[in-house]
Amino acid sequence: MSLINTEVKPFKAQAFKNGKFIEVTDADLKGKWSIVFFYPADFTFVCPTELEDLADHYAEFQKLGVEVYSVSTDTHFSHKAWHDTSDAVKKIQYTMIGDPTHAISRNFDVLIESAGIADRGTFVIDPSGKIQIVELNAGGIGRDASELLRKVKAAQYVAAHPNEVCPAKWKEGEKTLAPSLDLVGKI
Repeated sequence: MSLINTEVKPFKAQAFKNGKFIEVTDADLKGKWSIVFFYPADFTFVCPTELEDLADHYAEFQKLGVEVYSVSTDTHFSHKAWHDTSDAVKKIQYTMIGDPTHAISRNFDVLIESAGIADRGTFVIDPSGKIQIVELNAGGIGRDASELLRKVKAAQYVAAHPNEVCPAKWKEGEKTLAPSLDLVGKI
């Protein structure tokens, strides 16, 4: 079943952010745009490259009013240790959620039960708490934060302009489409 347009299920978890341990709940994802970015595990190979890329684009997401939450099935303690030891992960200023109970990974349907780790899942959540974008990648395929940034801008545009849609490769400022009978068979 698709998670698109479904509301984020309740959760409560410990996280690491800016040198502190904090609690994060599903309520924190409401009232603003959010990205929930699942990855398999700390101290791995592709994961730090993705998280560093996200860290390098974090200020751009923040300018759009978007908060970023990375999630793995590791603990918040592991996130701190990884943050303290990896030059790539040290750049992270966004929230790193620990999901050792696997509850959040199950809620978002990304848990690989047999391995106890999460798939590479990316979820963009609107201010009402509904999932607008879902992207899943196999373990060996890293994601691109600049492409995610483009998708977030498109989702925000469509939310602000409900009678328009963004075509393939749409970038901010480019022409959109207004679906109508006149366009049928003309694109």
